Parts: sequence; structure tokens; C-alpha cells
Amino acid sequence: MTNPAASTGPAASRIPEEVHRRRWAILAVLMLSLLIVVLDNSILNVAIKTISTPAPTGLGATQSELEWAINSYTLVFAGLLFSAGLLGDRIGRKKVLLGGLAVFGIGSALAAESGSPAQLIAFRAVMALGAAFVMPATLAVLMNVFEREEQPKAIGLWAGGVGLAIAIGPITGGLLLDHFWWGSVFLINVPIVLLAIALMVWLVPDSRDPNPGRIDPVGVVLSVVGLVLLVYGIIKGGELADFSDPTVLSTIGAGLVVLVAFVLFEKRSDHPSIDVTYFKNKVFSAAITVIALVFFALMGVTFFAVFYTQSVRGYSPLQTGLLMLPLAAAQMIFAPRARLVVDRFGIKITTTTAMLVIAATLVAFATLDEDTPIWILEVVFFFMGAGMAHIMTPTSVVIMQALPREKAGSASALSNTFRQVGGALGIAVLGSVLSTTYRTGIEDRLGALPPGLRDTAGESIEATLGVAARLGDQGRALVGPADAAFLHAMHVTALWGAGVALVGAVVVGMFLPGRPKAPQEAEKDEDLVRAES
Repeated sequence: MTNPAASTGPAASRIPEEVHRRRWAILAVLMLSLLIVVLDNSILNVAIKTISTPAPTGLGATQSELEWAINSYTLVFAGLLFSAGLLGDRIGRKKVLLGGLAVFGIGSALAAESGSPAQLIAFRAVMALGAAFVMPATLAVLMNVFEREEQPKAIGLWAGGVGLAIAIGPITGGLLLDHFWWGSVFLINVPIVLLAIALMVWLVPDSRDPNPGRIDPVGVVLSVVGLVLLVYGIIKGGELADFSDPTVLSTIGAGLVVLVAFVLFEKRSDHPSIDVTYFKNKVFSAAITVIALVFFALMGVTFFAVFYTQSVRGYSPLQTGLLMLPLAAAQMIFAPRARLVVDRFGIKITTTTAMLVIAATLVAFATLDEDTPIWILEVVFFFMGAGMAHIMTPTSVVIMQALPREKAGSASALSNTFRQVGGALGIAVLGSVLSTTYRTGIEDRLGALPPGLRDTAGESIEATLGVAARLGDQGRALVGPADAAFLHAMHVTALWGAGVALVGAVVVGMFLPGRPKAPQEAEKDEDLVRAES
């Protein structure tokens, strides 16, 4: 039998020539599939203010319900990602991609017809069920159709697709909300899903791991239950503006206990959802951690930025989408080129500098006011997108090349799991900081209102402005204090996010490598890992 370690021939020997010839067309289909999943979240960011508006314009969702509309998606997504990656490794990534897209399309159609915030939360979870099978499979297929030396370029373009979705999403959402009802931001996914399925059947080859892992249902249940309890407790604490409440403490405590049980179970399992041995590699662990931290900071910021532009500054959903263009443009410009910066300066310097740029942009958010020139916000968004591009591409390459090609689904799933968990916790924690600080800042101005109305008005700036509109001339006096309380809450929340980004810069500076290995050396390392396995 041939020794795998001795196989030092070209990567083309592992990739059929027919697949190799159409690899860029396959990448385009994979990016379209990825675009659908990311597009949904970027569209929703613009629509959350409309959804919070009372019927018939919206659903009258409270701030905590809005957080759950986002987090029901991210938690189910994160909880199922790794098992979805393993299932793709086992039965074939193309089959999993097609099934995931179909479920995502059905969930989108149901979400568009939601009659209450509770229905929207439930149908967003269905969408996440489908998306969990799409995201890891796209990157796993990519790793199996590109040669090792082309993988960084392909991953850069793949990451640039995220920037494209971020650009298209808010503008598309704004146009739809200007002409149609709020549910159109979900219905738009359906024709894109149908196109992606047709192209995938035609172009994308199937691939699988010859030695796949077994599915771990106990691990999946423990991880999802633990995360839901933890996030619910954090959001509830922000809603009550009291983290010492017994319900809040017991829920957070229960979530932490279940997550600890999950880790212990995974360590002892012979077929874990998350193979903890991967984390013995400090570089791999650092890259995963940084992805979680950067999305923790950025998802929280995106949540309050929409209320700043629409509620405080008075911009429409479409104008808000256009204001976010620099963020997306910077990602599209720099993500495919980040590998060139890494080649010149190394991974450590590139990503540490990018994390410091992210921290600086978050500090800049703490200086924005109701009359700040809008071009300053545009500059902040641009640098934020540039920083993100120089983090996501290098760390994605590090993660995907840390494991053998056959484990691409597992590596992709781990990367996306930690990104989604980081984003969900960012929305929960920073959203709770925003909610608690806002309630503290506005409650003194609500003393003249009836107790029930006072509690409702203190939930968020949209709730305050909604009550003010119902009170007519009497409520007009609440608008100024609401804006001031929100700006103070936004400043505090942005500084919390900046602190998290600085922690990420320290992790990067301590553990990520200086320069990437040459393709030939990396190929030999992969062969050795495969031989040892």
C-alpha cells in the first residue's frame, strides 16, 4: 500500500481535472449560497426598527423580542453547525447543501407571513435549521475543489462574498421596506434559493470524508440548551435592568452548568460534536477565539447602529442601507487582497493591527452625537469593514489549513459555530448593556406616566417614541430625553465592545504565527497529519 506521507505530487492528483477546470464557477455558486444566508441577517438589521413598529406597519416587537428574532436564528445555527458539518462529511456535502437551501427557503416564506413576534422567532429558527447545513458545506466544498496554493485566494473571494451580502442586504431591505410590507425582506430569499439550487445541481460536485465521525445527538442537545438558557438569562437581565433578579441569576447559572456538562461529555465521548483535541493547537484555538470576539463586538454594534441612524438621526431604512455601504465596500475591496498583506507582514502583525483598528472604530462610536457630520460615520464604517476583512481572511485560512483536507467540514463548522456563538452573545450582552443603560437614563423622565405605560416606555428608544406619539403634545417632551438617553447608552455599549476587541488583539499578538508556511511545506504537513491519522 502506498504511504500517504510519500505522496508529494501536485494537488491536482487529488482533484479530478473536470472539477479543477470549473472550480471558479463552482466558487461562484458557493458564494451565491453563502450570500443568501448572510443576506438574510444584513436585511434584518435594517428592518428591525420597522418590525418594532406597531401593526399594521410592523409587529410591535419589543427590544427583547427583536433580540430573540436575531438570536433564535444564531443559536439554532450555532448549535447545529458542527453536526451539520459531520453529516455533510458522512453523506455528501452537495446533498446537505441542497437540503439546507430547501429548508431555508421554506422557513423564509413562513417568516414573511408571521402574524406575531412569537411566530417570527419560531420561523427564524426554521431558517437557521437550513442555514446550518449550508454554511459549513460551502467552505468544505471549496477546500475540496481548489489546490492548496489557491485556497487562500479562494477563501479571500469567499470572504468577499460576505462583504457583498452586507452591501446588498441593507440596500435591498431599504428598497423593499419603501415599497412593500416588512415580510418582503424574508420573501426575497425564495427566488434566490431556487436559483442557487438549480445551479448547484448542474455544477457542484459531491464530496465526503472517507472516515466520517458519528453524529452526537446528546452533545447537540446539551450545547443548544446551554446556550439558549445563558442567552435568555442575559437578555432577561437587560430587559429588567436588574441582573441580580433570581430568575436571571438562576437561568444564567443553569446555562453555564449545562455548558460545563457539554464540555465534560465531549471530552469523554468517542464521537464528540466538537473534538476538543483540535484545541490543543494554540494557533487554531487563538484563531477561533478571535473570530468569536470580533463578531461579539461587531454584532452588538450593528444592533444599536440601526437605531442610531433611524431613531435618532431620522434616516429611512433605504438611507440606512446606503449609509452602511462603506462597511461592505471595504470588505469587498480588502478581503480578497488581505492575503497579500499577510504575505508581506505576516499573520500576527496583520490581524493584531486589524483588531486595534476595530477597537478604534468602536471607540469612535462613543463620540457620535445627534448632530455629528454623517461623513464621520461613513469613515468609521469603512475602517470597520477594512479591519474585519484583515481578520476574517487570515484566520479562516489558519483554521481551514490546520486540519487535513478530509476534515474541511469539521474545520468550517467549528469556525462558523464560534462566529455565531460570539455574535449571539454579543447581541445578548451588548444589547442588555444598551437596554439597561437606556432604562436607567430615561426612567426619571417617565415618572408622570401611568405605571404600566412607564414600564413599556422604558424598554427601548422605539418604545419611548411610540408612547410619545400616542400622547401627542404631552409626549413631545419625551423625544429629547429619549435621544439623549439612547446616545449615552450607545456610547457605553460601544466602549464595552472596544474592550472586547482589545482582548482579541492581545490573543492575536500572543498566539498567531508570524508568516504563513509555503504551499509545498504546508502540503507536506497535511500529508504527515493524514498519515498519522
